[in-house]
Amino acid sequence: MSKPLVTILGKMVRNVAKLRGGGSALPGLVVERIDHDFIKNTLSTLPLGIVVISGTNGKTTTTKMVVELLESQGLRVFTNRTGSNFTRGVAAALLGDIDIKGHLHADIAVLELDEAHAVHFVDKIPPRFSLILNVMRDQLDRFGEIDYTTNLLRHIAISTTNTVVLNREDPRIADISKSLEKQKVKFFGLEKKLSSVFPSDDNLHNHSSDQHATIDADVILSEFTDNSATFIIDNQKINTNLKLSGVYNIFNAAAALTLVRAIIGEKTNQSKLIKALSQTKPAFGRGEKLIVDGHPLELVLVKNPSGFQLGLKSFDPIKYATMIAINDNYADGRDMSWLWDVDFTSLMANGVEQVSGSRAYDISLRLKYDNVPVTSTDLDLKKALKHFISNNPDKPKRIYCTYTAMLTLRRSLSKITDVEVIK
Repeated sequence: MSKPLVTILGKMVRNVAKLRGGGSALPGLVVERIDHDFIKNTLSTLPLGIVVISGTNGKTTTTKMVVELLESQGLRVFTNRTGSNFTRGVAAALLGDIDIKGHLHADIAVLELDEAHAVHFVDKIPPRFSLILNVMRDQLDRFGEIDYTTNLLRHIAISTTNTVVLNREDPRIADISKSLEKQKVKFFGLEKKLSSVFPSDDNLHNHSSDQHATIDADVILSEFTDNSATFIIDNQKINTNLKLSGVYNIFNAAAALTLVRAIIGEKTNQSKLIKALSQTKPAFGRGEKLIVDGHPLELVLVKNPSGFQLGLKSFDPIKYATMIAINDNYADGRDMSWLWDVDFTSLMANGVEQVSGSRAYDISLRLKYDNVPVTSTDLDLKKALKHFISNNPDKPKRIYCTYTAMLTLRRSLSKITDVEVIK
């Protein structure tokens, strides 16, 4: 089947799926079945090639940062904006951006990819640049031991043709550099005083490590507050205000800066780069702030102990009504035993107003062991959300939620407030 015909059919499926409220990846799945080389052929024309971003935590917001930073340098960027990080999500995003003849008008593609799916992707389409953020014990029912996940990420790096950006503070990620012979390697990192704020998986499980003595980093996060950060770049301290929320997003800003500097090189306009960073907001559901009945409601995505722990550190529960929504669908990971590695004691004073999702009783039990009072538990997310909002009319609200729970909550919230539409 010719590419224009595949494009027309794919766009038709995409329009029907949108009308019926279907998943964003469905049209991509259909197109992949018809033309196995659809993504490869479409992206092959990009003059600056492809960037792959992967890792356990922070892919979606980091990808959004990288896109906006590259756009600040005058580039036209294609990306999979929905956060659907399987290859079918990339195909679906392409259907939204290509013209009727199947042409993609962009200079570079920046793709967020799930660790396992990225391996298959890079075997067919080697990226010119890659960014490996971190590795945590996430979704062990899918990936098994953490060493296996690390090897998936190593495969991405080895398949990269130009530059690989690695996290200096994660010893498993930093060690990937030892497997790289032909690639340029750049690191992002922290000043030592911040190491305890951003624990690697080894730190979280009481295995100490210190990368500072031997590895130089291109961009270093030096210090931060709730709305600002200081980075060390080219031995100079650069301070900027931020609209990002969550300490993990601030560290990943160092990753995004390092990657963009590697892509643009000497032509980087640093003032525009920092200005763009200061204006970047978190990706949908990643510290996203909505307004409900005149009060803020924040959605915080959680999917593993480190991410949840950093989320709890990032957001003060005082004066906020808190809800936790935990699902165990495939995209969330079936194994929820990781909840027992999270310290919930910061929620003791205020308690949790509402617990929901298919694993509501699991999280309720976990909270009980940390002496965190729970007001209400309901498996039905829609009912639970309605109850949470109506029972806390005069308070700002915060919901910690797994991925599929977040999608359900956003759909319900879109009926009562302005929610960013992801095309």
